[in-house]
Amino acid sequence: MRIPLDRQSETPLYQQIGTYLRQAILSGSLTADTRLPACRQLAHDLGVNRTTIENAYAELEADGLVFSRMGSGTYVLPQNPIPAIPKNSDAALPLWQQSLRSNHILRKSDVVDDMLAAAGHPHPISFASGVSDARQFPSEEFRKIIQTVMRRDQISALEYGERNGYAPLREGIAHILASQGLQAHPENVLITAGSQQAIFLAAQVLLKPNDIVLVEDPTYSSALDLFRTLGFQIVGIPMDGQGMQVEKLETLLQQYHPKLIYTIPNFHNPTGTCLSSARRRQLIVLADRYNVPILEDDFVGDLRYEGHAQPSLKALDPGGQVIYVSTFSKMLMPGLRVGFIVADGPVYDSLLNFKRLSDLATSTLIQRALDAYVTVGRYQAYLHRSCQVFRKRRDAMLEAIDRHLPPSVSFDAPKGGLFIWLKLPASMSADNLLTAACKEGVAFAPGNLFFTDGVSGDEWIRLNFASQPAEDIEEGIKRLGSAMRRTKIRK
Repeated sequence: MRIPLDRQSETPLYQQIGTYLRQAILSGSLTADTRLPACRQLAHDLGVNRTTIENAYAELEADGLVFSRMGSGTYVLPQNPIPAIPKNSDAALPLWQQSLRSNHILRKSDVVDDMLAAAGHPHPISFASGVSDARQFPSEEFRKIIQTVMRRDQISALEYGERNGYAPLREGIAHILASQGLQAHPENVLITAGSQQAIFLAAQVLLKPNDIVLVEDPTYSSALDLFRTLGFQIVGIPMDGQGMQVEKLETLLQQYHPKLIYTIPNFHNPTGTCLSSARRRQLIVLADRYNVPILEDDFVGDLRYEGHAQPSLKALDPGGQVIYVSTFSKMLMPGLRVGFIVADGPVYDSLLNFKRLSDLATSTLIQRALDAYVTVGRYQAYLHRSCQVFRKRRDAMLEAIDRHLPPSVSFDAPKGGLFIWLKLPASMSADNLLTAACKEGVAFAPGNLFFTDGVSGDEWIRLNFASQPAEDIEEGIKRLGSAMRRTKIRK
C-alpha cells in the first residue's frame, strides 16, 4: 500500500497514515471486510516503525472504522450512515414539551455572541465577556501539576472525595481569605462548581417559588436569569456611584418582606462600583433587623488597581447573617468551574445537602490540582501580575474611549474589576448600536441585560477591558466609534 508521507510536517506520521486510511474508508475506496496490511509489512513498506502503524490502526478502531480479529488481521467495518430523522414540528411535540417552551429564558449574552459570529468579521473583538483573560493563566504549568497530582494521588484523585470539598483546598481558601481580612474556618467552606452553582444552591435552600429577592438594579445578568427561572419575584434597589442606595432599603424591606438580599459589593457587575464602608455597615444592620439573609457575591473583589480595600460584608457579619460566595473561574480560567461558599450555622449543612443532591461532587482531580497551584504565595504572585496587566488594559480602554468615542459618552473610571459601565450619548440605543457594532466586528453587553425589568438601561453598555490585549482594545473601541457615527438615534 502506497501512502504519501510528509516527513517534514509537524503532523505525526501515525496521524498522516490514519487520515489517509480514514478518507479511503469513508469514500468507499476501501470497502467493508477489506483486510488492511499487517502492521509489520506496512511499516516495512513505508519505512516507519511498527508502533507507528499500530497507533494509526488503534485510532481507526477507536473511531469504529476497523476491527481487529485475533490471529487474522485488521479489517474494514461496514459504514452505516445515520439515517435522517425528520425534526418534529411544535404541533407534533407532546403537551408537556410544548408547555416548557414558554418557560425557556434565552440569555441575551448568548445572542450577542451569535450576532458577532454571524457578522463574519475576519478578526472579531468582543468586550461582552464576563470573565478575565484565560490566556494569562499558566496553562502549561497547570497541565504539569495535574500530571503530578495523578502520579501522587492515583485513584484517589478520581473518586468523589469529601462531600464539602478537598480538605487541603478548603484550608488554602481559608488562608487566602484571611490574607484579605476575612476569617473563615475550613469547615465553613463548601467547594462548588463555580459561583453560579453557589448562587443556585443558596437560592434553593433559602427560597421557594414566588418569594421576593432584593437585588441591585442593575446586577449580574446570570443571577437574574437564575432567579427568574426558579420562579422568584425580583425587586431592584437603585444604585449610584457608591453602590446600592442602602438608605432606600428599609422602605423596600417593609413593603416587600423579601427572603433574600443578593449583592455584589466589590467592583460590581456591571457598574464596577464599590459599596461604601458606611453603607456596608448599614446593610448588615438592616438585614439583621428584618431577619433577611444576605448573599454576597465577591467574584473579583481582589482585582483592585488603586485605592484601599473595603472589608467584605462577611467580615463585618456578627454571626451568620451573610452567605459569602466567590470563584476561581473569573480570576484564573473559566473552565476550572471551581467556586466556594462560606457560611455559618445550620444553613451550611443545608447547602451541603443540596450540593450533594445536585452533582454529588465537584471534580476531585481539579480540586487537588488547584490546591497544588494555589498556595498563598503563588496565588498572590499571580494576582499581582494580573492586576498589573488588567490595570494597563483598563487605562488603554480609557485612553481609546477618549480618542475614538464622542465626548458625550460618560462613565466612572473603575478602581478594579473587569468592566467599564458606559452611558451612551443622549437618544442613542444600545440595541441599535449593537447591531451596527457587530457589523464593524466588535461586540459589547447591552445595558438592558442587567436590569430587573429587562427593558431599562438601553442607554448603557458594559465593556470588558480585561479580556482583550491592549492592541485589540484600541482597535475594538475604534470600531465602536465608527458604529456610533452611523447608528440611528432612539426615537
